[in-house]
Amino acid sequence: MAGIDLATEMRSKAGEIFRGGYNCSEAIFVAFRELVAPDLNPELVRVFTGYGGGLGRAGCMCGALTGSVAILSLLTGRVNQEGDREKCYEHARSFHDRFEHKFSATCCRVLNPHPYETKEHLKNCLKITGNTAKLLTEYLIEKNLLPTAK
Repeated sequence: MAGIDLATEMRSKAGEIFRGGYNCSEAIFVAFRELVAPDLNPELVRVFTGYGGGLGRAGCMCGALTGSVAILSLLTGRVNQEGDREKCYEHARSFHDRFEHKFSATCCRVLNPHPYETKEHLKNCLKITGNTAKLLTEYLIEKNLLPTAK
């Protein structure tokens, strides 16, 4: 039951952060940083800015998805070139496929065909961002990737 509550909490948290003015990818980072890497500098949100709008409004890969994969990489990625990247690649691909199954697409312009920054676009992006946060939380719990409290 706790996992369901956390997933719902993270959906709401990411949605509120998005409503507060962050883009989809930034909202995922801000919501999950505290949960998975609280010691990480919050100013690193700047790394996520360009992912919004499907890479700077190019309409390509959804920013909420790329932000989620960055969180997965933070948890499972390698720290040097000798490290094994397969575990991270497996999680990235698995989450991508889960996202695509849920939303039927991964491309921003397909997921959200409304003109950028319109009321319709923002409302749809809010739903996608919140539901992606929920999906990521469920994935992290299922794969036992959430850091344990120290």
